[in-house]
Amino acid sequence: MSSNKRFQVLIVDDHPVVRQGLHQLLNDDDHLFICGEATSAAECISKMNKLAPDMILSDISLPGTDGIELTKEIRQLNPNIPVLIFSIHGEDIYAERALSAGANGYVMKQENPDVLLKAIHKVLEGEIFLSPKMTTRMLKQMSQNRSSVQQEATTGVQKLSDRELEVFELIGNGYSTRRIADRLHLSIKTIETYRLHIKDKLNLKDAPELTYRAVHWVETESKAS
Repeated sequence: MSSNKRFQVLIVDDHPVVRQGLHQLLNDDDHLFICGEATSAAECISKMNKLAPDMILSDISLPGTDGIELTKEIRQLNPNIPVLIFSIHGEDIYAERALSAGANGYVMKQENPDVLLKAIHKVLEGEIFLSPKMTTRMLKQMSQNRSSVQQEATTGVQKLSDRELEVFELIGNGYSTRRIADRLHLSIKTIETYRLHIKDKLNLKDAPELTYRAVHWVETESKAS
């Protein structure tokens, strides 16, 4: 992350020990700063509106509304703010649910601190973060549904304009919004607009689904050629 900016992170966890550890870890990073903390979904929404953080780092197990439902609520209120789930719960069960809710990544609390920092930076760059194990599993699931998804994706892609198709292909090749903007010499806001148009034309509900579809399409096109 080349920017000199310190990105503001709002952490959501009801365990004081965890919050204290996150303060030490994130505030030692030159590019990160914890701007606030919340112990519940309601407090998170309130502080998100007041503090305007650059991203939200949330546990799943929260009193009342859990982190999955919180993510859905955040997506409704602010579709652009990145959400990273940081939880003790097994990724085999919860990672896909988190992404379906609109999260940008999933990290288990058992992971090395360096993995969490890497995930935070990736998410802030507009990318999706999952463990290698979970990424492989989800790609296998996609592969099993290849024929139906391929037909649907190909039909949808034909609706895209030339520029939208270019953006779609770059997403499939792992480019973040910022990198796409730099490569095409366009503003980040313009790329975000293209992403919205692509999601509308392909009937995709969120950023993770757009990424999966783009990756699958690029993979299919590569094999076809």
